[in-house]
Amino acid sequence: MHRYSTTHKVQHWLRGSALAVAMGITLTAGLNMAIAPSAQAAVSTADFSGLVQQVTPGVARVNVTKTVSEAELAKAQTADLLRQFFGDRLRIPEQAATPAIEHAYGTAFFITPSGYMLTNHHVVEDADKITVTLNDRTELDVTLVGSDERSDVAVLKVIGSKFPALPIGDSNVLKVGEPVLAIGSPFGFDYSASAGIVSAKSRSFSRETSVPFIQTDVALNPGNSGGPLFNQRGEVIGINSRIFSGTGGYMGLSFSIPIDAAMDIYEQIKTNGEVKRAYLGIYPQDIDRNLAEVYKLSRPQGALLTRVAADSPAQKAGLKSGDIILQYNDSQIMRASDLLNFINRARPGDDFRAQLQRDGKQMIVTGKLGNSPSDVQAKGLEQDSDVSLGLRLRNLTPDEQAELATDGKTGILVTAIEPTGLAARSGLMAGDVITNLHQKPIAKVTDFSSAISSLPKKGVVTIEVLRQGIPAIIGLRIE
Repeated sequence: MHRYSTTHKVQHWLRGSALAVAMGITLTAGLNMAIAPSAQAAVSTADFSGLVQQVTPGVARVNVTKTVSEAELAKAQTADLLRQFFGDRLRIPEQAATPAIEHAYGTAFFITPSGYMLTNHHVVEDADKITVTLNDRTELDVTLVGSDERSDVAVLKVIGSKFPALPIGDSNVLKVGEPVLAIGSPFGFDYSASAGIVSAKSRSFSRETSVPFIQTDVALNPGNSGGPLFNQRGEVIGINSRIFSGTGGYMGLSFSIPIDAAMDIYEQIKTNGEVKRAYLGIYPQDIDRNLAEVYKLSRPQGALLTRVAADSPAQKAGLKSGDIILQYNDSQIMRASDLLNFINRARPGDDFRAQLQRDGKQMIVTGKLGNSPSDVQAKGLEQDSDVSLGLRLRNLTPDEQAELATDGKTGILVTAIEPTGLAARSGLMAGDVITNLHQKPIAKVTDFSSAISSLPKKGVVTIEVLRQGIPAIIGLRIE
């Protein structure tokens, strides 16, 4: 999920772990956390003292409890280290693991008096139990209404009324250089305030996420995740989500999810129980000085399409690999991230109009956006069966299907595995493509659901998978 260079890494920071502390480890996106002694937060000239007192009651600490294996934790960290030297050729044998309890934390805030709250997806991911602690030390049980990994937004709900909902601002009118304030629980220090300025807007991390981040120099550390970012009027204009660091700690670059994007996710989860996104089916990249000269552009601008997915809305509209999109719905495109941000904020079925350059000539194409492939929780599909595999699946995108079709196969993608489930014990891994279950071809998630309903209550069945493009057959023991 994270992409790292040799000197820097973009990461979630977030949940502190009592188990990890006891083992002498700080968990941050699976990596050791170290705070750079020289990292200094920018000092804002704005006086936020009155604002802190005003908004603090609407902020809460999130307490997460989850089952984790100490052996798997140590194994994962060892594997990460060894793979730096041996690469993906390394094979580490399975080890027996004794389940343990991990206590982690983050931050959330109220958005309605009826008890709806927002936090980050990665704060509550795989949680067995979630509670929140208010500023008067009241601890409340939490229901996870829904969580969206791609935007890193989760919606929580507590029972009650008259909660101190925070005012919601407009992140679109935020200006670079504007003072901002964050409140959270870094390293478990509840209700810590830190201030800075907006450093940039519309930062994007490729297709890893679907939101244009707000970049600030506000000091954020593990435990701040999911907390609110305020403007000078006390309005929430973002959800603190991640940092950019060469050490694992704060180094002056922090990123927040714009609140208007987060509220859109909230409304979809609350109303429909899922998040629907638009899909165009393109793979754009930035244009540098050299490419601008090759394509005879006056300056580096636009999004160069390196690939167009088969049978996608882009292909149906006539877009081709090598096209340079210069405008999208009459808005100028300077970088690939500009184009992705427009698409990510659109809805399936929306019309689009793109001005592009092809073979040195300007032209216009129009079309209609489709539905973006989304994860499907396999647990919900297993409710009519006595078999619970403990995995999460999604249908393949048209482009992924096209790649598999060259081998005469199709399948569905495993996106997550429960560590203690039957699938994990049988050797299935996240990233596997399941092509056959119990002698039944699998082309989509509904095929998998039907195949599960026919499985025996006890015994061994076969699952055929593609792992890194190599076919394999796994024996699934049902107990």
